[in-house]
Amino acid sequence: MEELEKKNITSIKEEEAEEEIDNSFVPVYHSFASKNYHSHLVSDDYLSILASKDGDFLLSPTGAQVKVSELEGKVVGLYFSANWYSPCTKFTNLLVNVYQQLKECSNINLGFEIVFISSDENLNAFNTYRSSMPWLAIPFSDLETRRALTQKFDVEGIPCMIILQPNDNKLDAAVIKDGVELVYRYGVQAFPFTKERLDELREKEKEKCDNQTLSNLLTHDARDVLLGHPSPKQVSVASLKGKTVGLYFSAQWCIPAKKFTPRLISVYKKIKQQLEGKEDEDFEIVFVSSDHNQVDFTTYFETMPWLAIPFDDPTINALAKYFDIRGIPSLVILGPDGKTVTKQGRSLINLYKENAYPFTKTRVGILEKQMDEIAKGLPKTENHSGHRHELTLVPEGHGGGAFICCDCDEQGYGWAYQCLECGYEVHPKCVNPVRCDPDN
Repeated sequence: MEELEKKNITSIKEEEAEEEIDNSFVPVYHSFASKNYHSHLVSDDYLSILASKDGDFLLSPTGAQVKVSELEGKVVGLYFSANWYSPCTKFTNLLVNVYQQLKECSNINLGFEIVFISSDENLNAFNTYRSSMPWLAIPFSDLETRRALTQKFDVEGIPCMIILQPNDNKLDAAVIKDGVELVYRYGVQAFPFTKERLDELREKEKEKCDNQTLSNLLTHDARDVLLGHPSPKQVSVASLKGKTVGLYFSAQWCIPAKKFTPRLISVYKKIKQQLEGKEDEDFEIVFVSSDHNQVDFTTYFETMPWLAIPFDDPTINALAKYFDIRGIPSLVILGPDGKTVTKQGRSLINLYKENAYPFTKTRVGILEKQMDEIAKGLPKTENHSGHRHELTLVPEGHGGGAFICCDCDEQGYGWAYQCLECGYEVHPKCVNPVRCDPDN
């Protein structure tokens, strides 16, 4: 029951993403959080694997034939994707932007290329999708090469981008399998995708994390205040020092947020009530908007009892990138020292409501033990009114990791009732038991 991050390319049916985000902000991408960049070695000439017995050419954006040999000496990204899966199309938008930025750099333009390997259902879908791409592609008719590349690099899900380094007279070439992850995290800075460059970026990331404070997260030279209520009230970021702070990434247009925002408002008010009279601790939330315009932002923010970063402030994109926000709504919790406590605030609110405060590992550990005790009294199997198959109670570590409840459409962790036949999952609290007729 691991988090559903990539779409299996053998499936044809497109599934709706449970979390949404504006493409101009950062596209949704369902991927595993990779701590170590997987690197494999391939002894073949990386150019020969792109050619088939029927031809040694690729298609340019205009449909012209481009010799595979023209890729010699370049860093090449093999982009496995399809137009029928929305996370692919959303990542493509981001990749186009990164590709164009790299191409505008004269010292990089001749040293980088992307090759599209399609999993589209037919030629028309392939042509339509490819029309949005400024790079090369394996011809749709060359099914043999597309299948061979998929098998060679063990591609199990899309979107996927394999980075091939030129041999440079070496026997082997390093192959980076986490190209999508790297583009999401580092954008153009990831180039040329070498181990040395990735190590350098990770070191900078660690240094920034070690030096993280509320001030360097939420302010810049032109602004050191947040928006409050009633407008145009302003609140100093410095006044949040010593408080537990939640960064709420959301937007008025986001469908999942329509359910979660009212729940978060209720929990926020209850936590504030619990902390009344305590001078040594407090809780606050800061809205980080990805609304399309000022009117939508203002209308949405007026429903919230907390603070906000001004609409279209550059800090918004910086925070989304820094915390690797792939979808909204998302709630990142910062401790009184300004350091990150958890990026799973949304799930903790859904599971434990106001009891999740202050969201620390210690607090969550206590709540998990309580949940384990409750689970001991739950039926091992249930027949749920919303599903035709029997559901089995499973714990974290036995499939019970992160999931989206199929009943309430919210995230969950740990214990869940799961259908072992089709993967359907619900929170234990969402199960509506029904008696099963043994004759049917």
